[in-house]
Amino acid sequence: MGIHNGSSRYGRYTGGPDPLAPPVDLAEALDAIAEDVMGGYSPRRALQEFLRRGTRNREGLDELAGRIQQRRHELLGRHRLDGTLEEVKKLLDTAVLEERKQLTRDAMMDNTDRAFREMQLQNLPASTAAAVNELASYDWQSGTAREAYERIRDLLGREVLDQRFAGMKEALENATDEDRAAVSEMLGDLNELLERHRHGEDTDADFQEFMARHGRFFPENPQSVEELIDALARRAAAAQRLLQSMSPEQRGELMRLSAQAFGSPELTARLDQLDSSLRALRPGEDWTGSEQFEGREGLGLGDGTGVLADLAELDELAEQLSQSHNGAHLDDVDLAALARQLGENAAVSARDLAEIERAMHDGGYLRRSADGELRLSPQAVRRLGKSLLRDAARQLSGRQGSRDTRMAGAAGEQTGSSREWQFGDAEPWDVTGTITNAIRRTIVDGGDPGSGLHLAAGDIEVTETEARTQAAVALLVDVSFSMAAEGRWLPMKRTALALHQLISTRFRGDRLALITFGRYAQSMDIGEFTALPPLRDQGTNLHHGLLLAGRFFRRHPTMAHVLLIVTDGEPTAHLAAGGESLFSWPPAAETIRATVAELDRLGRAGTQVTFFRLGDEPSLERFVQGIARRIGGRVVAPAPEDLGGAVVGEYFRARFKANHDGGTDRVL
Repeated sequence: MGIHNGSSRYGRYTGGPDPLAPPVDLAEALDAIAEDVMGGYSPRRALQEFLRRGTRNREGLDELAGRIQQRRHELLGRHRLDGTLEEVKKLLDTAVLEERKQLTRDAMMDNTDRAFREMQLQNLPASTAAAVNELASYDWQSGTAREAYERIRDLLGREVLDQRFAGMKEALENATDEDRAAVSEMLGDLNELLERHRHGEDTDADFQEFMARHGRFFPENPQSVEELIDALARRAAAAQRLLQSMSPEQRGELMRLSAQAFGSPELTARLDQLDSSLRALRPGEDWTGSEQFEGREGLGLGDGTGVLADLAELDELAEQLSQSHNGAHLDDVDLAALARQLGENAAVSARDLAEIERAMHDGGYLRRSADGELRLSPQAVRRLGKSLLRDAARQLSGRQGSRDTRMAGAAGEQTGSSREWQFGDAEPWDVTGTITNAIRRTIVDGGDPGSGLHLAAGDIEVTETEARTQAAVALLVDVSFSMAAEGRWLPMKRTALALHQLISTRFRGDRLALITFGRYAQSMDIGEFTALPPLRDQGTNLHHGLLLAGRFFRRHPTMAHVLLIVTDGEPTAHLAAGGESLFSWPPAAETIRATVAELDRLGRAGTQVTFFRLGDEPSLERFVQGIARRIGGRVVAPAPEDLGGAVVGEYFRARFKANHDGGTDRVL
């Protein structure tokens, strides 16, 4: 904002990233990344995929890369490279036509001289460059013709300079001899500076002195000789690629015409010296490439060089956006170049994606494990679990907003009394009692409660609740190949994370064991389970999973035991005495006997068992229904997308039953 004539003027903020712009949505990023991780992607791949897709409000890398390619095709499809040749030809035709008119009007001219001149004009070479060269020494009779011809030399000079120095064509329009002398002087000083730099003999003072004298020719405002060389080399390489992109005939014509630039061979020599120095100083630039232009809009040398420079910049942006090389980061993307080519909104999208990438690493959502692999951090898993628990609650209640009522009361119903807080208490605070205790302590210590209170641990009181039975919950999830093949892998994972979040935040006194069973069974922490990729092992070894569940229950003998089993197939493997998993399809009688025996033992111990049957296979339905009747268990057959709500609902039902039954004696 600036002040002008007593009024305020507002304009677009140009001091960097907009300080009022909304922050990037890490929640959206984390949810999407975690979803892909649960689906089997590595966290690194999941992050890359999210960055490629983009956010709800920002373009992703793939869309930006697509726009880069579209912009490239537009430039090639719109332009052709003979604009300078066409302009020179028009000026030449004008000069010749005006000269012929003058010869016709000039009655005083000797007939022999007139005939000779007309013959000379009539027999000019078909080549524009050759015709321009042949007329270099022609004594023009028409002032208009002479002016048109001189404009050819002026145009060529400005175009040749515009190839090396952007904007020179417009800057030197209607230039005086003094202006041309200043350009020539600048080229001489520039070549001298670059020559000293090649031999390591230049100083920063040399560069500062050069810019003080000639800085007006460099709108890029380089801050060092290296930046100056970078800008010049990019432009010069683009000019060379422009020539390479022309047909041999066009290239030959322009090379011959260039000698007529300003009518100064010295200018051509100094430009050749500049190109030679830049090639030596920046050999890594593309000096030999070419492009295929197919459009109708003719480009002059300067504008064509600018288009070639744009194409090179687009190629660099495409490489940066591809993130294809090791160690690539979105911080590598040139935001200024992206804004030039695709507009400011594209640069904002890329900047936001880079911030998300940075925040996922620096914000603790992704961590590198001991084996060097990226993993979702506990913070990220908790964040994901919270989201999934909300989804499960909505499924459970059938309406939004019921979650808090249904999931409250982890510590039991309040009795109306309060007591001093002890470490590990999860009951709600008695706010009135706590503040009263703090006031009393402050007065006793000689302080003034009116100046502010500082709570101490001894001030805190919590509301007493009725004692509630705690639960040991074993969630057994089938990880056999069919779970992934039938699209049940992701709902199963979402269910486990939702239940883990519920128990770890609302029912902290309960204990949860997460047990996977495929060919073998395995107890996992939630981080390992989240990163577990789909498995291709055949076998549904429920027997092994039940053995691990029984071991978990024995570690918590005073708790209510709740067993939740998610599976899409009947048992096809069991654990032999030697620890080997024996697989058989169809299921062997020995496998069924071993599995049923372990379920019988858990049932006799009072374990509340619920099967969550995924799929409609008759053999699975017969097995789980028969077991449920045998041990007093339950069977729930939800759709995969409703699994989370079903499991959470059964957990609540089991806890409610345990609290009303007062617990069950169990012998394991």
